[in-house]
Amino acid sequence: MNTAYNLPISSSTATKCTVKTIKDEAVGTIKDVMLDTETGEVAYIVLAVDAGFLNLGSKLLALPWAAFDFHGQQRDVIIVNVDKEKLENAPGFDDDSWPTGPQHEFIHEVNSYYGYDKKSALSE
Repeated sequence: MNTAYNLPISSSTATKCTVKTIKDEAVGTIKDVMLDTETGEVAYIVLAVDAGFLNLGSKLLALPWAAFDFHGQQRDVIIVNVDKEKLENAPGFDDDSWPTGPQHEFIHEVNSYYGYDKKSALSE
């Protein structure tokens, strides 16, 4: 398909898309979209990295919403605007040990690591 998303995208549709780098390298898929229950905003997106991508195994990464481009030329592809080295060194978690504890601190760490400022979601 060559139709870009110009309308809202459902989380179930997003999880069926392939996530690629801007260099057209398959990274993985969106596993989930986490919502901030206080602000109603997207807190972060959980990216399930393909086992073969950078030899990361089946790692889960939390990335800011702003790190993704949903307006590409392929309807079934979402672009992650993060370079391979940044993803390779990103703190991740396993499917059986999702982040717990103060979520605003975790969200701040995620946004800081990827260079996105999310002031509205911080509670310091």
